[in-house]
Amino acid sequence: MDSFRSGQGIQMLLTAEQEAQHIISSARNLRTTRLKQAKDEAEKEMTLYRSNLEAEHQTKKSKTSSESIAKRLEEETEGKIESLKESASRVSPDVVAMLLSYVTTIKN
Repeated sequence: MDSFRSGQGIQMLLTAEQEAQHIISSARNLRTTRLKQAKDEAEKEMTLYRSNLEAEHQTKKSKTSSESIAKRLEEETEGKIESLKESASRVSPDVVAMLLSYVTTIKN
């Protein structure tokens, strides 16, 4: 009877070992699956974050470009206005004198 019990005991140990291996294998597979899901989610989040940063960068870049173009045009316009004012102030006395001579001179 002892040999029967020891045979049964060995069989129970073998069954328990197989169940343990099955549990460990299932846990490993589950862990691998979860790691793959986490990796996929992280890649999606990275892609979304990267696209948001790129969009923000393009917005800032276009805004900066527009502002710099507007600023440059404003500076050029101010420069041209000053140039015209200087020219007008230089020729103004001559123009006034010419107009006065035409107005005051009588033609026959």
